[in-house]
Amino acid sequence: MAADRACAPARPGCRALLAETDGRVIGLAEYDTGGEKDGAEISIAVADGLHHRGVGTLLVEHLVSAARTEGITTFTADAFSENHEVLRLFADLGLRTSRRFEGPEVRCTIHLDQDDTYLSAVEARGRAADVASLLPLLRPDAVAVVGAGRTPGSVGRAILHHLRSGGFTRRLFAVNPGVTSILGVPSHPSVAALPKTPDLVIVAVPAAAVPAVADECGRAGARALVVVTAGLDHIQAEALLTACRTYGMRLVGPNCLGISNTDPELSLDATFAAEHPRPGTAGVAVQSGGVGIALLDGLSRLGIGVSSFASLGDKYDVSGNDMLQWWEGDGRTELALLHLESFGNPRAFSRTARRVTRRIPVLTVDAGRTEAGRKAAASHTAAAATRTMTRGALFTQAGITATRSVGELLETAALLHSQPLPEGSRVAIVTNAGGVGVLTADACAEAGLAVPPLTPAMTDELLAVLPDGAAIGNPVDATAAVSEEQLTECVDRLTRCPGIDAVIVALVPTAVAAATGDDLVRAVTATPGRRARPVLAVRLEQDASVRLLPAVDGGTIPSYAEPQAAARAMAHAARRAAWLARPVGVVPGLDDVEAQRARTVVEEYLAGNPDGGWLDPRICADLLACYGIPLIPWVWAESEDDAVLAADRLRGHDGRVVMKAHWPGLLHKSQQRAVHLDLRGDAQIRAAFRDLETRFAGLMTGVVLQPLATRGTELFAGVVQDEVFGPLVLFGLGGTATEVLADHAARLAPLTDRDVHELITSPRCAPLLLGANGNTPVDLGELEQLLLRLSRLASDLPQLAEADFNPVLATPGGVTVLDARIRLLPRRPQDPYLRRLR
Repeated sequence: MAADRACAPARPGCRALLAETDGRVIGLAEYDTGGEKDGAEISIAVADGLHHRGVGTLLVEHLVSAARTEGITTFTADAFSENHEVLRLFADLGLRTSRRFEGPEVRCTIHLDQDDTYLSAVEARGRAADVASLLPLLRPDAVAVVGAGRTPGSVGRAILHHLRSGGFTRRLFAVNPGVTSILGVPSHPSVAALPKTPDLVIVAVPAAAVPAVADECGRAGARALVVVTAGLDHIQAEALLTACRTYGMRLVGPNCLGISNTDPELSLDATFAAEHPRPGTAGVAVQSGGVGIALLDGLSRLGIGVSSFASLGDKYDVSGNDMLQWWEGDGRTELALLHLESFGNPRAFSRTARRVTRRIPVLTVDAGRTEAGRKAAASHTAAAATRTMTRGALFTQAGITATRSVGELLETAALLHSQPLPEGSRVAIVTNAGGVGVLTADACAEAGLAVPPLTPAMTDELLAVLPDGAAIGNPVDATAAVSEEQLTECVDRLTRCPGIDAVIVALVPTAVAAATGDDLVRAVTATPGRRARPVLAVRLEQDASVRLLPAVDGGTIPSYAEPQAAARAMAHAARRAAWLARPVGVVPGLDDVEAQRARTVVEEYLAGNPDGGWLDPRICADLLACYGIPLIPWVWAESEDDAVLAADRLRGHDGRVVMKAHWPGLLHKSQQRAVHLDLRGDAQIRAAFRDLETRFAGLMTGVVLQPLATRGTELFAGVVQDEVFGPLVLFGLGGTATEVLADHAARLAPLTDRDVHELITSPRCAPLLLGANGNTPVDLGELEQLLLRLSRLASDLPQLAEADFNPVLATPGGVTVLDARIRLLPRRPQDPYLRRLR
């Protein structure tokens, strides 16, 4: 009977899922509502010998996701009280569960609310499974290289040489049918002929041969592949993925530089970079091999070194998300550096990064900033939403330090590696050349740092230790006559100065210092261990953009060739400190949300409009009402007489009304001159209707009448559903100039309370909302509610392609949407947090 249900066609209220491996069914889970509206019975079975492998839990997670899309809110299940495995499975899901004992049986009720507790439980299970699956890749006991040639010049031979010369401590083999040894490494005719099954196989054969090699590796029992080969066509790529999924192998690549783990107990360097990476504390994951080489070289030169490295290439499987989870628990990584050109699951990546970056800094190069992204539709929201803004929202919310170049990434990594985080953004500058101090102050201001005046007490202290003629401001010009001892004392005092969070020491070589034998650089590195605040050096004569100078106590001090580099790095450090100091945001619950009714509105519209489109004002208002989004009162009219009657209904305000034409696809009413304002009396209503009807004959389907709004601040709020990143919520200054002024901020939904606060305070117009110049602040609580409800609307309805609220009128007495446009597209809902079998 269970088999019949599993094989039957899909029908509402029922779902059966099978787990299988090698053609053998190993698990079955199903639910059936039995005609009930909100609840369903669930049953689950896992094959003997495969319990405690996570099969049942994963099946239930998928059932939970499917049930939610059908509006099911609870599962019930009966189990014998001695069936501890099933009871533990339900208890450990992360969902609210209750039990009722009925004789020898237990009736469990599982509530399917998706809250942070459930997502964290799913995340923890996924993390444990993910890290375990990476062990054969990053901690293999045996490695084989397929495609190592007999003559120099092949990529496979270069990787084999790197593994051998790097001192790989485990078993190493080559696979080449023509020889018995390559570079002193034993060679065998095939993977199957190896004396030990390799955990990891490096594949460096022509593209046409890759699928067959992958299949051979899987049949032999290999558990991970690194495919450096480039140029696979679609058929070859599909065959490679099929082999990896069939045999449960993790895959790095194709088209990659390789991987490395510098743990001395392993010394795995399976790359074809020119040099071995220096062992250290930075984890590196890149898609570009060239960027990978630059980062490996830069980190080695700085002395930071690398803990593990993955060149992800075309990223068929192993991703930046996987590497973040590996670094989180490897016990060696203190910095994570990423160069990612694409994101497979940005929302899962964001959750992982938010957790990891609270433990270690996560830095990235924001690649592709000038990409045009999607071709913008005509709405304000789509015009404002660029790929740069979307990526910026992801990085900001996740606490990722996003730099603009590989050089800036290394400059920032040097500071975060060597110095404590500043408590704020206030910088003191000390120099032995006044002009360099001015350049440094300019760079700090341009980077968003503050250069405050010193306190009178600190001014007196510095006057007492610096030479005559020193200018004690900020910057502090210690003059060319400053000695090493005087500069040391000055820097130490500034690091203890109230109101100062960091010190930048900008130095130029002088004949005065050379004549006295003073080493001013040594003054900066003399006692960093006593300094609780970060100290940076700027040396204009320095050849490298950044160096780490050895300090007396064994630490290091970052030294930059330009003030701009030092200021950028310090600004990144200050932003990280501020992000860590903020409370962790939560997604607030909302009252009066009718999500199921909203889904019905969407389904009914798409049933009649299978290609999607812009909603007419009536359907749009119905949808917004499901989420309690406040619209100004309005009435629809399709004739002149209807317009007069509608105006009479609205004149309870102050007698003045607004008339807006409508037809499918009309977005910018003001630009089309499709709006009449401040209409009074029946004659003006009739004249306005006739004008619109005449000018837009054959287009206009009706008009919307609204009372003339009171004065207030005109804002803009909207959503764009990004195909990769999910819904992006935008907010900023509204009205007819919203695109010209481009005063917008953006965050990815679902919004937390912290995200909403930042959305409101980030645009340049924020002081208008907060009560600038003695004005009364707008109703911030209602504004927050509007953005949270808009976020919930977009998160619940993946069919929502765009929502455009412009203007939104904000006053001290409340917030009202004056004009709303919504576009729907036929899209299937997908759970972005659902774990999937590989």
